[in-house]
Amino acid sequence: MIFDTRRPLAKAFVFAGIGLVVVFAFFAVRWQLGDMLAELTPSTDPNISQISQAATTLAPSDPRTRWLAATAETSIFTPDAIDASVPMFGETIRLSPFDFRWWIEYGRALERAGQPDEAEEAFRQAITLAPNYAYPHWQLGNFYLREGRGDEAFAELSLTTESNQIYRRQVFALAWDYFGHQSSMVERIAADKPDVRSDLASFFALRSQPADALRIWNSLSDQEKTLYPQTANFIAQALFQVNAFREALEFSRQGGLDPDAAFETINNGGFESSLKSDENIFILFDWKIGRGDGKLDIAIDPAVRHSGARSLRMVFKSYTKQDMYQVWQNLALAARTQYKLSFWLRTENLKSGGPPVIELVNAGDNKLLATSPPFPLGTNGWQPVEMDLATPESSNGVFLRTSRRYCGETCPIVGTIWLDDFEIAKK
Repeated sequence: MIFDTRRPLAKAFVFAGIGLVVVFAFFAVRWQLGDMLAELTPSTDPNISQISQAATTLAPSDPRTRWLAATAETSIFTPDAIDASVPMFGETIRLSPFDFRWWIEYGRALERAGQPDEAEEAFRQAITLAPNYAYPHWQLGNFYLREGRGDEAFAELSLTTESNQIYRRQVFALAWDYFGHQSSMVERIAADKPDVRSDLASFFALRSQPADALRIWNSLSDQEKTLYPQTANFIAQALFQVNAFREALEFSRQGGLDPDAAFETINNGGFESSLKSDENIFILFDWKIGRGDGKLDIAIDPAVRHSGARSLRMVFKSYTKQDMYQVWQNLALAARTQYKLSFWLRTENLKSGGPPVIELVNAGDNKLLATSPPFPLGTNGWQPVEMDLATPESSNGVFLRTSRRYCGETCPIVGTIWLDDFEIAKK
C-alpha cells in the first residue's frame, strides 16, 4: 500500500506517529534519568534528599526512586522521619512486589519504626521470593540476633554458610563472639560441606585454636583435602606465626610445603636433600641457610661426610659477628618431654676465642633451653655430640640453630666445620 503524503489525511497520520514517538521518547528518557539518579546515589550522599526529589519527579512510578526517597527519610534520624519512611518503603513494595530486595528494605524500615512482628513478616517474604539466596537469610538472622532470639538467628545464618564465603566468615565471627569463643558452637552452625569445613579450619587457625583447626581439617577425606592446598598452606603459616608448631607441621606436610617433615623429627638431618634459602618463607620445617656477608660460606659438601652421600660445610673467613644464626631448623616437639639431640661434627684449622655451638631455643619465648659444648678448635675427625633437652610445659616447638660463644665485640673466627646426621629422640 502506498501513502500519498501530500494528502491531508496521510499527513495527519505521519505527524501523529512522529508525535507519539516524541512523547514516548520524552517519558522514556525521563524514566531512565530518574532511575539512573536513584541507582547511582549512595545512601550516605549529603544531598540525598534533593536528589531523591528530582529522581521521583522524573520517574514517579519507578520503585528505585521511591526507595531512594524513603532512604532519604531514614537519613534524617528522627522518629517522625523513620515513621514516615515506612509507607514510602511500602510504596516501593507496591510498585515491585516480587523483588526480594525491596522486602528486605521494608523489613528494616519496620524494625526501625518499632514494628518487629511486621518486620519479621517482611524478611520472611524476601526469603519466600529468593529462598536460595544468602542475603535474605543473612538479614533475617541478624534481625533475630537483635531481637535476642539466638537459636532462630543461627538457624538462618547457618544457611548462608553453604554457598557464600563472605557471609560464611562473618557468621563464624558472629557465632564466635555470641557464644563466648566456644568452638563447638561455631562448628555446630557450619554446613557439613568440604569447602565450609575448610574455611572453618582457617577461621580457627586465625583465632589461635590450632587443635580445633587440625581436627576440622582432618574431618575431610584425603581426596577432599587435595581440593584446598592453598588453604592448608595458609593455615600452616598462620599457626606457625603463633608458634603452634605441631599443628602447623601437619598442615605444612599435607599442603606440600614440607612433605617430608614429621613430628619429633629433624628434617633432612643428613643433608641429603638440597638446602633452602632463609628468604624462602614458605618452607617452615626444613633447614634454612642465611647469608654470611662474604665472611661465611655455607654449602653442601659431597666429598666429606660422616654417612650417606653429603654433609654441611661451613667455612669461616674472619667472621666477626657476635651471633651466628645462619643455619637453623624449626622442630615440632611435645611439651614437658625429655629429648636427646645428637649429631656428628668435624673441624679443620678452626681458630677463635668464641667457637661455634648448637643451640636449642623455645619458640614461644625465645628462651635458651640447651647449648652444646663448644666445637673443638684445630683439626679433628668426626666425633659425636649429644645434648639433653627438656621442653617447657607451654612449649609446642623449638628452634635448632648454629651460634657461637661470646668473646667480645670483635672476635674473628676462621677455619672449617662439617655437620652431619642430626637426630632427635625421646629419652
